Amino acid sequence: MMRTIAGWLVGLTVAAGLVAPTAPIAVAATLAQAPTAVTLSAAGPQPGTFTGRGFDTCTAPSQAAMDAWRASSPYGAIGIYISGGSRSCAQPNLTATWVANQISNGWRLLPIELGYQAPCGTRAPKMSADPTTARSQGVAAANSAATAAQALGIGSASTIYNDIEQYPSDTSCRAAVLSFLSGWIEQLHVRGYLAGMYSSGASGIRDVCDAYDNPNYTRLDQIWIAWWNGVADTDAGSYCADGHYANHQRLHQYAGNVTETWGGVTMNIDRNYLDVTVTQTPPQQWAATIDNSTSGGFTASSDWGTSAYSAQRFGTDYRFASPVASSDVAWYRSTIPTTGSYEVSVWYPADAGYNNQTPYLVATTTGNRSVSVNQRVNGGRWVSIGVFTLAAGTGNKVGVSRWTSGTGFVVADAVRITRV
Repeated sequence: MMRTIAGWLVGLTVAAGLVAPTAPIAVAATLAQAPTAVTLSAAGPQPGTFTGRGFDTCTAPSQAAMDAWRASSPYGAIGIYISGGSRSCAQPNLTATWVANQISNGWRLLPIELGYQAPCGTRAPKMSADPTTARSQGVAAANSAATAAQALGIGSASTIYNDIEQYPSDTSCRAAVLSFLSGWIEQLHVRGYLAGMYSSGASGIRDVCDAYDNPNYTRLDQIWIAWWNGVADTDAGSYCADGHYANHQRLHQYAGNVTETWGGVTMNIDRNYLDVTVTQTPPQQWAATIDNSTSGGFTASSDWGTSAYSAQRFGTDYRFASPVASSDVAWYRSTIPTTGSYEVSVWYPADAGYNNQTPYLVATTTGNRSVSVNQRVNGGRWVSIGVFTLAAGTGNKVGVSRWTSGTGFVVADAVRITRV
């Protein structure tokens, strides 16, 4: 569609339009409407601590348009598309100077990455349907977005929102999207940013909220709910439980493709309501790798043999044992710096003679969790088995058990624990 700003035509596509309203919303705001009060923090992380109304539009408006709306509109925040292969609008105004000027004038910014889309959706480019590949694409997207944010002067502890448009969710598509987001979140944390996601309430938001307590996926810092119900609040209706993302972690796009005029400047926008805070901070990156030969980091009974047979091994050798109906666990010991969420990845050589249901045990704060891994495939690389809550302190954190209904040798090679 075309949007008009003060008589100048700018070609735009609407980033919203995800959950169509029951009736068209096409209103023209006038100066007679009183601005809505907002609560605004001092300049710093974007959007920072902010409660109030915001808008998004495809092309960053001119300085004159921003000044006119700042003086007379009810809005205090603006979504800007900083990166991503799906951006369809030119950004002639979006520079580090423009960003600095808006922050100086009291605007809060919502940096948006519009790139990889769900593999089952209609938009391109699509992320891989393979969860492992999708996760790596999420990491790449995070690096691209963080680099773009830094170039624009949007600093650490800011939230960057990944725009994943509406998709017809199913089991395999959901797994790809959640894996992609896990890579996105974890790498943004490494880069010092918080991680958000914008999506339709009926697809992306529902999927991440349903997976809120799923240890296989990393939890977002903020969600941006596209639900055009016309209500300026952060309720998500049936799409997300009230207790999820409840600590000032929500934005709500409550109307889309509406025309408003403030200070003589007309724009076609999407309306949003924000309740966000900077009390969450990106976790400091920490990782530990423990090999079967790490001094003080590995223990196993004498029934575990040692082999250097496979070239896919980590280090000089690895341990192996036959399945047995008893709890003979090879343990990896580590010192966890603080109680929190950690991704556990495992390394093993793959072979047709190795076990197809190897039980990995993770000592979480609520007891041991078991994850079965097929050691006949995906060898010679790090394989994530999920994200778990681990307790601070030194102890046995990850184990490999021989008690399995699978067949073939059980292998214990190396594990990696990464704070996310």
